[in-house]
Order: sequence, then structure tokens, then C-alpha cells
Amino acid sequence: MQTPLSSYSPARRRLHNWWLAFLIWRERHIKEKNLIIILSLAVGIVAGLAAMVLKWLIHFISGALTSGVSIAGANYIYIIYPVVGVLLACWYVRVVVRDNISHGVTRVLYAISQNKSRLKPHNMYTSVVASSVTIGFGGSVGAEGPIVYTGAAIGSNLGQAFRLSPRVLMILVGCGAAAGIAGIFKAPIAGMLFTLEVLMLDLTTVTVMPLLISSITAASVAYIFTGYDLEFFFVQSEPFVIWRLHYFALLGIFCGLVSLYFTRVMNLMEKIFSRMGAQWRKTLFGGAILAALVFLFPPLYGEGYGSINSLLNGDPSSIVDGSVFYGDRGQTWFIILYIGMIILLKGFATSATNGAGGVGGTFAPSLYVGCMTGFFFAFLINSLGLSPAGADPLSVKNFALMGMAGVMAGVMHAPLMGIFLTAEMTGGYELFLPLLIVSTLSYGTIRIFEPYSIYTMRLARQGKLLTHHKDRAVLTLMKMNSVIETDFLPVQPEWNLKQMVDTIARSSRNLFPVLGPDKELMGIVVLDDIRNIMFRPDLYRRMHVSRFMSMPPAKITTDDSMESVMKTFDDTGAWNLPVVDSEGRYVGFVSKSKIFNSYRRVLRHYSED
Repeated sequence: MQTPLSSYSPARRRLHNWWLAFLIWRERHIKEKNLIIILSLAVGIVAGLAAMVLKWLIHFISGALTSGVSIAGANYIYIIYPVVGVLLACWYVRVVVRDNISHGVTRVLYAISQNKSRLKPHNMYTSVVASSVTIGFGGSVGAEGPIVYTGAAIGSNLGQAFRLSPRVLMILVGCGAAAGIAGIFKAPIAGMLFTLEVLMLDLTTVTVMPLLISSITAASVAYIFTGYDLEFFFVQSEPFVIWRLHYFALLGIFCGLVSLYFTRVMNLMEKIFSRMGAQWRKTLFGGAILAALVFLFPPLYGEGYGSINSLLNGDPSSIVDGSVFYGDRGQTWFIILYIGMIILLKGFATSATNGAGGVGGTFAPSLYVGCMTGFFFAFLINSLGLSPAGADPLSVKNFALMGMAGVMAGVMHAPLMGIFLTAEMTGGYELFLPLLIVSTLSYGTIRIFEPYSIYTMRLARQGKLLTHHKDRAVLTLMKMNSVIETDFLPVQPEWNLKQMVDTIARSSRNLFPVLGPDKELMGIVVLDDIRNIMFRPDLYRRMHVSRFMSMPPAKITTDDSMESVMKTFDDTGAWNLPVVDSEGRYVGFVSKSKIFNSYRRVLRHYSED
């Protein structure tokens, strides 16, 4: 509820009046298209700074906690640190924030499709605080989901401050999300592609320029503060040769299957946590899983970017540093088994972190699993001697890089973003063709089994997902309560024909709901059905509504999506259908003409170019 102006302090009231005067001046002197460009630049700067703050906090906390850790054996602090981080983040969210800020990308998608692209002001900073504590203390999640949520909130709230329409807010939300990715990875092209492929904003002449400006600006901010080093250090020492094309294809299919496994594990664990009820049970269960996994497999600690750098430099033995298995670091088959177990268990560690109350995303875990998958694939083939006789072994570094793009493309259903993000983070542009092959085949493989990404499947099940499919997108943006008509006069089944005729005389409609004592819908009366008897006074006392009422061809509930409503109209051929609540009580009617008018208005509003 909005705070009344009369309750403001004098200084705040003056500021409010000054801002309104500025908005009036802006409307007269700055066109909306020019304002969008200016705001996209501002969003890029602020979101880029937020990304830098988040990275610094994570590195500062993690460095302070692990600076004295020994690599030559087990470290029991790995049992404690991740659980402490989850407990601190859980306390912060429940006591300070008092709002659910998990699943950041999914919440941005929900805001776009169901909340007119409006995000709360606290989302501009709360995810940064909670995720830095979670990841810094060793939670096995990524910072990219929270920074997308933060950047999107920055764009949304800046647009709301300028009283912009939902159509423009949607663009600014996309700008903030793109800037978050571009800032944290120094990858402007990937930031824009993330918005197009994952958030599913349409690429038009209106959206392309703001998205590019925000992404480039945020990446520039990152370069100013952190220098020109790439996110991951990678030097291609083995050339790309075309005869290995079939290995790239096999890796793409393998990455698609690993992506499917990772997605299914995350969904399974999410269902298990949702059934636990009390938060203390979730924290106890998730904390125990996380502590055990991080202790046995220290590469699962935090984002795991150190392990990625080790594999991209061809150094697999360092993967067991700091673990109870340090003594086996020189054994080839143990390294293969160890990396294979990390691939299988990363999804459990990530979901345990979030389920226990931590805050983080699945972006970095998919990169991590992808790097492990590519390295595992090439290392296993080389160890088995499956390369052609006389040929050089497969480059484990190159395949680790391709695996990153492949699993990301599969998990997020974003092949272009996977390709460009991997290339921009590592400078591996010479492997562009293999990256294309692996990402495309991975995406094609997982699409056979799972039509939605890990971010969109929750909303897709509820019919609340905005997609590039224009018809579905418009129906998703429409709200059921905006098309329900309530000016139909109800009748009761025990009424006689005389009472029915009197009601018809007072109505401007030709349709009448028949309601029971608790307002439950028992049937309908159509004027055309009783036209032959309504002028016969001899039947006025003898005929009752229960005799000539009929059942509607279908009923619509208030929880139905607009897409399912339109399907019901198509299946029944009806022009008007009654709407009931979850308990069968009458709410109103929905007509095709009302839906078509609303559809045309929404389509025109969100398609302005």
C-alpha cells in the first residue's frame, strides 16, 4: 500500500514535489526512446558496480576463511564453514529481508510475465548480501543468479521511478539482467544473449540498442576495476583439427545427457525439500548433505572456479588438493573416478545449499559441471587408448572448454549464450566451430526429454511463462480478472417462469446463471431456449427454472491460464462460458469478444516498435 503524501516529512515532501516537476519537464523535453537509452546506460553502470561488489565480497570472505587451509590432507573446517554460511544467509532472509529471494532468475521471469515487470526495491541489494555470505562460506552455488536478480531489480525500480509503462519496464529489466551477466563475467555479448534466450525478450529495434548499451557499459565497469584479465585463464596449445569432428559430436550428446541428469537432480531435491515443512528440518537436512559432500570433495566448495582454472590448464591432479584422497593424486584411474563423482554430486550440493536456506544460482554450477564433463570425456578416451593409432591424444583442455559451453547450453536451453559466454570468458575463439557443434547437439539432446530450461519449467507448469511465441506470450500477459464480466443477473432453480420473465425485463443480457443457496453454479438459462414459452402466462406459475435450465458446455476456474481458457473455447465452440472459483461458486462469465478485445490491446501495447 502506498504511503500517503501527508505522512512525509517536510524535506521528503519537497523532494517528492521536485521529482514530480522533473518528470513533467522530462515528458515535455525528452522523448521516451531517448530516455530508454539514457536509463540503459545508468542501469549498466549501477549493475556493473553491483557485480563488482558481489565478486569482491565473495573473494574477501572466501579468502579470509581458507587462506591457511592445507592442501596435503583433509580439512575438517569444510564441514563447518558451508553450514555456518547457510545459517547466516537463512537468518538474514527470514529476519531482515522477510521475503523469498531464492530462484532469482525464475522470479525475474515471473515479474515479467505476471507482475508487469515490477520488482521490489530491496531486491537491488538483498541478493548481493545473502549470496556473498552463502558462497563465501562455501555454499556450492553461483553468484550469477543473484546478480541477474539484482540487475533486473535495478532496471525495474529505475523505470518505476520515472513512471514508465510495463512495456518499457520489461526492456529495463532485461537491461539490468544483461548488465549483471556482462559485469560479472566481462562478457557483453553473452549478457545480451542471456536476456534474449533465457528471459525470452524479443529482439526488436527498440530492445537491441538498450541491451547492448547496458551490457557494454557493465563490462567496461568490470574492466576498469579488475583489469583486462579474462575470467578464466586458458591458452590453446593444441590446434583444432577437423578429423576429431565425431568426438565433438559425441561430447555434445554426452553434455546433453549430463545436463538432463543435472536438471532432474535439481528438480528431485527441490521436491524433497518442499515436502519437509519447517525450515529447521530443511536446514538440518541440507546442511548435513552439503557438509559431507564438501568435506569429501573440496572442489565443491563455493563457485569452484579454482578447479575450472586447474582443468583448463591441464592439471587434473590438483583437483584432490585439500581432501582425504590427497595421497591418490597421481593415480590416473582415481582422478577419473573422482571427477566422475563430482559430476554426479554437484547437483546434490547445489540443491542442498539452496534448500537449506542459502541464496545462490545454478549458473556457475552448470559451468562447473560442464568443465568437469568435457575434461572427463577426453581424459577417459585418452586413458582407454581409443584415439586412432598414431594420432595425438585428445586435448583435455580444449574439451573442458567445450564441455562448459555444452552443459550450459543444455541446462539453460541457451546454446548461443553458452557459445559466446565460454569464448568471452576464456578467449577461446579459435575453438568457435567445436563450441558451436557441442552446444547445438547438447541443446538438441536435452530438448528431446525436457522442453523447458531449469529456470522456466516452474512457470511453464503453471502457464505463467512468457515466451517468444507471440500468441502464447500475449495470453500469458493477460489476466483472468480483467476479462471476467459480472453484470449477469442470477436466478434460482425454484423460481417460476414469472420471476424469470421479470428478471429478463431488468437485464441487458441474454444469459442467466442459476445459483444454489451457497452461490454454487447449478446451470444456466439461455434466453433463446425459453423464448417460445416466456410469453405464455398460463405457464408462469407452473414452469420453474429447474425445468428449463441447462448445463454450460464447460466451466472455467479462476486459476486457469488464459491459454487453457482459449483452448476450452475452441473445444466447445461456445461464445460465453461461466467462471467459478476452486469450490465451484459462481464468479462471472467470460466472453470471446472480451478476450479478443483485451488480446488486441495487449498485443498492440507490447509490440510497439
